[in-house]
Amino acid sequence: MLSAEIVIHNAEKIKNDISILVESLISSGVAIGIAGSSRPCSGSEHSFSHALDILCPHPALHGEQCGVGTIMMAYLHNVEWELIRDALKKVGAPTTAKEMGIEDNYIIEALTKANSIRDRYTILRDGLSVEKATELAKSTGVIE
Repeated sequence: MLSAEIVIHNAEKIKNDISILVESLISSGVAIGIAGSSRPCSGSEHSFSHALDILCPHPALHGEQCGVGTIMMAYLHNVEWELIRDALKKVGAPTTAKEMGIEDNYIIEALTKANSIRDRYTILRDGLSVEKATELAKSTGVIE
């Protein structure tokens, strides 16, 4: 969470000072090193991104997809997902399917299949129905 907090609290500065982003990446690397795996930095948002890579004929960049995934996963975790969305907007990152050039149906399908991508315990562990996935993506503004 430290890495995310660094980015969220400094989103406006990142445009002009990439060293802030590097600090966040180093913090993530330390967490990975301590854990001995990428688990601390690769959860449900990454599974969502990998599902998009499999399903979507023209996926967006991995980081863009993870950012959009993080908005939705934060919503599921009942944390302030709007802060994440707003930070992404400040740095010019996409926050919607449309901005990533991905059709809404791929977002829904990726949300319903993300739990089967990796053997990791995440907020998506039990999977989402099409109805719940649609509600999630609409509630966060990822799709219209």
